[in-house]
This record gives sequence, C-alpha cells and structure tokens, in this order.
Amino acid sequence: MRMHPVSARELTDFRSGSSTIPVGNRSVGPRYACPSDKGHRMGRSDPATRESPWSNAIDVHHHIIPDLYVEELRKIGFASTLPGVDKPEWRVETSLSMMDRQGIRAAVVNVWPGVPAVDAVTGARFARRVNEYLAELVAAHPGRLGAFAVLPLPHLDASLEELAYSTDVLGLDGAGLVTNYGGVYVGDPSLDAFHAEAARREIPLFVHPTAPPVDQPAFGLPVSLCEFPFETVRLTAQLLYNRTLDRHPGLRMILSHGGGGMAYYAARLACGPLIRADLAERLPADPIAYLRRLYSDTAMIGDPHAFPAVRSLASPDRILVGSDFPFMPESFSGQGGRYIAEHGGFSAEELERIETGNAADLFPRLAKYQ
Repeated sequence: MRMHPVSARELTDFRSGSSTIPVGNRSVGPRYACPSDKGHRMGRSDPATRESPWSNAIDVHHHIIPDLYVEELRKIGFASTLPGVDKPEWRVETSLSMMDRQGIRAAVVNVWPGVPAVDAVTGARFARRVNEYLAELVAAHPGRLGAFAVLPLPHLDASLEELAYSTDVLGLDGAGLVTNYGGVYVGDPSLDAFHAEAARREIPLFVHPTAPPVDQPAFGLPVSLCEFPFETVRLTAQLLYNRTLDRHPGLRMILSHGGGGMAYYAARLACGPLIRADLAERLPADPIAYLRRLYSDTAMIGDPHAFPAVRSLASPDRILVGSDFPFMPESFSGQGGRYIAEHGGFSAEELERIETGNAADLFPRLAKYQ
C-alpha cells in the first residue's frame, strides 16, 4: 500500500479526473472509485454513444461558492461547507468551461447550504446580499446562467418577503432550499403559507439535503456520504403524509440526487397504514402516483445500481439534468450523464425532455435563449 500522503496537486488532479492515485500495484482514479459497471445494460437510449453526455442541457443542480458568500459566512461565524466536505475552488469561468465541455447550454446555480441558522433580521440581511450577487451574476451571463434564491427559512415572514423580492425585483428563477432548517423540515405545516405562495407564483423549489438536526453515527465519514439520501427520504415521508402536494397542487419541487433514496423507499413509505392503522387517514389514495409528481435530477445516480430504481419511479417528464459541479468532479458527472443517456432506455423525444424540455417548462426565461 502507498505509505506517503497524497499531495495537494495529486488530490486536485484526482478530483478533476485528469489523473489517478497509485495505491499498491494499482492506480485508483474516479472511474475505479465510483465504477460504472460497463457490462451492465438496462436498455439502450438513442443516440447510442456520445462524447459529451448532453447536447443542449439545462443543469439544475450546479453549485457555486462565491468569495462574497464565504466572507459573509465568516463574518457571522460559520464555515462555507459542512464538516468533512472539501471546499472546491470555484470561479464563474470554471463553470462555463465545464458546461461547454459537457454539452450544457445553461445552468440554474445555487449557493449551498444557503442561509445559516441565525435570527430573522440577520438571515434576511444575509439572504438579500447573496441574492443581489446572484442577480448580478445572471445579468452578466443571461443566456447561460439562472439562479435559485436563498431564503432565511424557517423565518416565515422574512422568507415570504425575500421570495417576492428575489423574483419580482431581482428576476431570479426559483428558490433553493435545504431539507431542514434547525429541525424544521421543508414539508412542515408551519411553512404552509410559504408553500401556498410558491405554488401561486409557480416558483420552482430546488431542495438539497443538509445535515440532519440530530447527530448520527458517522464512522469518520462525511455526513453527505450516507445521510444525504436519508435526509431526502425523511422529507419525502413528510411531504407524503402531510399531503403537501395535494394541499398546494401548483407546487413545483425538485428533489436533488434523483430524490435521494425516494425511489428505493417509495413502496415502503406507502406501508404506513399496515404498521399503524390510523396513518391511512393521512396517506394519499395513490401514494406512488403522488410521489411521481415530484421532480428529481440526475446528479450522482448515473450508475447501474441507483438509476434503475429512479427510472422505475420517475417518468421522463419529471427528470432533470444535474451535475453537482463542482462538489463532484466533472469527470464523474460526465460519466454518470453518459450512462443515463446511453443506457436509460429513453427515446430521442424523452431525452430531449430530460435535457431541456422539462427545465424549459420550469424556467421559461432560460427557454428564450434556446
């Protein structure tokens, strides 16, 4: 086994996909670390092969880490990423060049994890500063970039005010949320007024996982590795048994990473009344059809293990392209995209919906630049 530490340069090259790291008598690179199992065939899509995974895509899961955001967090005593998660370097030029190589026409960017846990006044001021930066970024690249506003949730009044300002005045394209805010999950009835306003305005909500409110065993691993898919499952269960989509039928909600573990857990989540009879009153009549109303993206599911589950639950008109760049390296998202495009069993028309059509429906401003 390799006995000397990995250098910073080697780690950077490894994350970008441009090199491997020698371990013993083998070289470990992104393809080895997250194998694609090339021998697996779920069903071939048209076209059969691609150099770039996409040709005209709109990426709805694209992170940015502006210096302004890092500095604003530092001022109030917060770090810019969760513990144990490497902070990638980001510049707008890096995103644009990656998009060119990957066949991504436009990206709706998000600032994750958004507004930290602070009081309403501090949170509102923080959100406004970040959203004004996002508006400037979009204005500089109107055909290439859109943006999800950050909001000071769970502070309801401040969030409603910022939602209106970010869309009506700044012209941002949606709102970026995390699964929970200090233990208040996005589907909580206390946020019904927020859901009602987002539904009335037809504002897309992009929901990304964050750390759960109670520490879980981590085994020295980043919280994102195991907990993030479960966080989205927790939110899915809440949305299902609170009938959030039924009470706010215009709600447009995107669950990142293919919905986390939603597809795998969908049938199990519907079993609540078998475990406790009174849950039948809370469960929608057709829970699977209910869950299929949610949107999801392709980030981190482009492999023969995760994607078949997502494919079995989500219809092509509810799948969106997501790269998870730059937290996940370009080589990884490209590999995943190619797997989905080549082996997802989609027709040319369905691939067009996934690449562009679904996102164009949600983000009409970006559709103008097609």
